[in-house]
Amino acid sequence: MELLVHGVGGSTPEKMLNDPRTVRITGDDTAAVFRRADDVDADTGPDEQRTAPVPEAYVWCNLTSGNGTRALWLLLLPFMVVNLAHWMRPAAHGRVRTVRLYGLLVRLAGLTLTVLLVGAACEVALDLTAWQCAGTPACAERHSWLGFLSPAASDGGWWSRPGRRLALAALLPTALTGLLWYLSHRTWRAYESQEPMDPTAEPEKETGRTALNRPGFWYGRRLVARLRAAHTAAGLLTVAAAVGTAAARFDREPGGPAALDVIGRLLDAALVAGVIVALWVVCRRGRSERRLDREPDERLARLLPLGALALLVLTLVYAGWERPGWTSTGRLQGDMTFGVIALGQGVLVIALAVVAHVLYRALPDRRAAMRGLAGPAVAMLACALGGVMSGGVSQRVSDWLDGTHATIDGPPVLLTWQASVIPVLLLVLLVLCARLGRRAVRLARAEREAVNHDYRVKAEDAAHTRRIARARAMATLTDQGPLVVAVTSAATLLLGAGALVGAFATEATPGGAAAHAYAFVRGAAETAQALGSWLIGLGFILFVTWGRRAYKDPSARRTIGILWDVGTFWPRAAHPFAPPCYAERAVPDLTWRMATWTQTTRGRLVISGHSQGSVLAAAAAWQLPPSVRKRVALLTYGSPIERLYGRWFPAHFGPDALAALHRDVDCWRNLYRLTDPIGGPVRLPGDCGPAVDRTPLKDPMAYGRAPAHPLPAPLLGHSDYQADPAFAEERELLLGRLRPDVPTQRLKACHQDFEQTV
Repeated sequence: MELLVHGVGGSTPEKMLNDPRTVRITGDDTAAVFRRADDVDADTGPDEQRTAPVPEAYVWCNLTSGNGTRALWLLLLPFMVVNLAHWMRPAAHGRVRTVRLYGLLVRLAGLTLTVLLVGAACEVALDLTAWQCAGTPACAERHSWLGFLSPAASDGGWWSRPGRRLALAALLPTALTGLLWYLSHRTWRAYESQEPMDPTAEPEKETGRTALNRPGFWYGRRLVARLRAAHTAAGLLTVAAAVGTAAARFDREPGGPAALDVIGRLLDAALVAGVIVALWVVCRRGRSERRLDREPDERLARLLPLGALALLVLTLVYAGWERPGWTSTGRLQGDMTFGVIALGQGVLVIALAVVAHVLYRALPDRRAAMRGLAGPAVAMLACALGGVMSGGVSQRVSDWLDGTHATIDGPPVLLTWQASVIPVLLLVLLVLCARLGRRAVRLARAEREAVNHDYRVKAEDAAHTRRIARARAMATLTDQGPLVVAVTSAATLLLGAGALVGAFATEATPGGAAAHAYAFVRGAAETAQALGSWLIGLGFILFVTWGRRAYKDPSARRTIGILWDVGTFWPRAAHPFAPPCYAERAVPDLTWRMATWTQTTRGRLVISGHSQGSVLAAAAAWQLPPSVRKRVALLTYGSPIERLYGRWFPAHFGPDALAALHRDVDCWRNLYRLTDPIGGPVRLPGDCGPAVDRTPLKDPMAYGRAPAHPLPAPLLGHSDYQADPAFAEERELLLGRLRPDVPTQRLKACHQDFEQTV
């Protein structure tokens, strides 16, 4: 059998099987295996009647795409990015405690992102709307829907008391926290609740080369449930702290109500206890990958969020109690809150970088991105994305409520400083892009001679040569990803530190801090502040619309789909509110199908994967029992398994892991093009490399018109590998190797292409 797995952008079973009549063999509407209608009963007939292997298509595109509402998952992008940082640690054998410390630091960084998101919702609902705008007559008059909350408009109505306004506004961040809990729980049941195969029937010796062959790798039920409870509790406690702190500050003033002061202190003690419990849950051991962890800690998963919710309800009742003489002036304590979060995130990222460097030095890998510092850099980007989204929403809501009337104080000063450094960051990225563009132009000029040599051009078409050379040069920009991430994260860390120092040192916005400076400095500060405010709001809107277009437009999805598919490939090990992991459904699907088919038919199969499908194929092969794995051959094309996964996730797709996979399966062949921006060679060390990687396929297949190509051949890039005759050749070699009646061909098939090339 030949099992086909499609890649980025998805496909249809009719296109994959090249037949308009297909039948679903097994699966559901989310992911399924299809055959041609004529091959439905191929396994039950006599073997003598078979003239060719049976093709099957595994279609999993509905796991990552669907209707336009799934673009809202992009709002969870910071959570997905910090979850990626967990899997980007350097490879390290025997450093168990250091690896656990790395995972702990990433989980703590993820927890700060949850607090940051809920804190931003509290800033919008509690501070800007209920505290500042509703408490200012001029602002409340411009928004009639705030009339019942305004003391002036409602003539001192019941809801106009500051504590009751805050209690009512707290429903928004509470609902947001509940929505995150619901999405995490629902998506886990829909995507990640599929159990992998039971490994007890054929245990495998732990080699330590990769964790992808461990039985519990694709089933993190217990950890996700525990983290979901802790993050939900942290979100509810954040809302309780925002409401209770404002009321307690008034109660502790001289002459304040003594009874309420005592109640407030008791609630503060309960709040601290809740925070300690949530931190303890996050800091407990991480994933249990060596076994299927079927115990979800139901009591903890239920009681911790309910306890935090009960404390929040008590805090709302406490804040809504009658307090004569209490008025809302100035801001709530947002500056201190966001400042502590930003400082904590910076410390965690720096500590994570130190741990990653220690791991990298223990086992250096020259192909690892950023010398093992990719995880800390990506964690820094996750924190920056969270800050940008929080600041953008707060700034836009402030502008909508007050406009240019300056009747309210607006968002915290720190958020304004963070928005003001965005133009500087964009300027740095613009310079970097210009440098990369100049490099691509130079490389395109150098590639012209290589194009003429590869095609043995006699009569050169200058425009056609430039087009091919430009495609090859643009494809190499993918390999500059580590440089872009390194520059962006370093600039973000430095600019964020500067914004934090500026906000706490001046206690004023950049424009206000530079009010008495030179005219040039004052103008630059005011311009950066205004431009940053608009850029952050515009970027947020474009971000959502671009994400929706990516899910509705197949061409746009192919452009950015690989980044999203890489992000949602990994299990939720650091953040439970990240978008769902489709591989926890797809990998067990493929593993079960291959194992049950080989058991039933005693046959052999080729699993053929394109793009991201090749990564799923490799992950499924790792999960197979050793006896089944030896009956499987692997054909990958346009595969990012080394170019992206091997460099960014060296602990799981490093050279040792890929070399072990090559030895474990029957045979592995890989196809790639120089014009492909995603796929590339596997680059196995030693003699394994030529045995896996075929020489680069020509793209286009012909330079000009030829008898085999009477019309101009198109540039294919990452798509249509099956159109190249080399694909059919390699496929036949693998299928011939698997036939038990051709032993000589089986011995030589994997090396035949390399020998012919030499």
